[in-house]
Amino acid sequence: MAKLDKWENIIKEKRMHTPFRDFVKEITSWTVLNLYKHKWKICRYPDSWRVKNLDTKESQNASNYFLDYDFSKWFFENFKDLFEKTPLQYMLDFWNNENSDFADAAFWVKNAYLTFVAWFWIENVAYSAFCYLNSSNIYNSFLIQANCNNIYFWAWIINSFNVFYSKYVNDSSNIWFSTNLIWCQECIFCNWLQNGKYFFQNKQYEKEEYLEIKKQLLGKKEEFLNNYKFISKNEPINYLSENVNWKYNIKCHNVENWYWINNTSNSRNVIITWWDGIYNFYDSFDAWLNSSDFYWVNWAWSGAKNIYLSTQIDQSSNIYYSYFLKNCSFCIWCIWLKNKSYCIFNKQYSKEEWYELADKIFAQMDSDWILWEFFPWSLNPFYFNDTMAYLIDDTFTKEEVEKEGYLWRNEEIKVDLSEWVEVVNVKDLDIVNFDESILKKVIVDNNWNYYKIIKMEYDFLKKHNLPLPEIHWLDRIKLWFKF
Repeated sequence: MAKLDKWENIIKEKRMHTPFRDFVKEITSWTVLNLYKHKWKICRYPDSWRVKNLDTKESQNASNYFLDYDFSKWFFENFKDLFEKTPLQYMLDFWNNENSDFADAAFWVKNAYLTFVAWFWIENVAYSAFCYLNSSNIYNSFLIQANCNNIYFWAWIINSFNVFYSKYVNDSSNIWFSTNLIWCQECIFCNWLQNGKYFFQNKQYEKEEYLEIKKQLLGKKEEFLNNYKFISKNEPINYLSENVNWKYNIKCHNVENWYWINNTSNSRNVIITWWDGIYNFYDSFDAWLNSSDFYWVNWAWSGAKNIYLSTQIDQSSNIYYSYFLKNCSFCIWCIWLKNKSYCIFNKQYSKEEWYELADKIFAQMDSDWILWEFFPWSLNPFYFNDTMAYLIDDTFTKEEVEKEGYLWRNEEIKVDLSEWVEVVNVKDLDIVNFDESILKKVIVDNNWNYYKIIKMEYDFLKKHNLPLPEIHWLDRIKLWFKF
């Protein structure tokens, strides 16, 4: 174990000093927010030579695909050989999902459409990402956490309901065009408010007067999208936090360089954490529930601990350079394993053999000056401009990332339109007074992007008296990231 500590400490030291932009580029570019067609199947991976072996979800456990480590090659050459050999799922679709064929990274989800990363009892969700835990009726929203209902055009909402066109809201209800609210009810165009009720533009009114203002304002549906664009520029605040250098976190301590974090401490370069017990995170993205000691990690959750340079790790510990593991421990460059320990390149070893081989591999990596490096850019299978990295920071250029080995989507995503379908321009639509005939049409927005209205979306819009969306769903996603 002492030898392992030596290599871990080298990684930790390097990861504690990464420039934030490098972290965003290298880590969050492994999280895609788009779908593609591979021949006849919808797929999370674009059609390129970097993904050579695709299979259905039955191939989740890939212990039949393994390699002996070849010391005549450097680590990442071995790494590439196993990555190309092991089948990857068309979509990440786990654990009793229902009617959610167009949702990626979905777990216990019902009725999900064009949604990315939705976990545990999520129902009726579309055009959204990072929706967690017992929430329903969510559209065009990002980072919805814990017991939320009726959420539309929102970013980072916790334990709230009936929230529309707003950002950064906690434990609140019946909110419109607002930001930075905690314990509020019936608020419109408010910002930086706690325990408010019947507030308009941060001024409190009598109930009857407030309801009349609300009625007048909500009658101007043509202005809703522009109202949202306006309020989304408000600067987020911090809440119950100490020694944090950026904006909007909840109950955090000693954190440098972050976005959207909750109950996190002693960390640097971290994006999206929530729930209790999150600490010692360096260069890490998306973690929750009693996870700790992450060093350059993309997606790890449910008590994961001591994770290094890995992605999509669940209920595991002491994991190094691995991809999609569940309930595993002491694994080095393993892919799609479940309930395994002491594996290297998906091959099982005894505990003693594992430690001896691990020490030799890490020594070789250290002598090659790559021990602390993340997955090679040339292996990243996603178009950079369709990932979280580009949404967080759109100053990355095509020339910059292609020079470093990333892929870039040059063409617009193709839309297969049947000859009989009616295409209508959004500027020719009445976005307020519409009926079910819209379900049979394809809408083209002002940027010549095509999208449809699905039935559960139509029902939600009618129920809450909302206008039709005026821009393509990918552009709706981009609105969340305008800091």
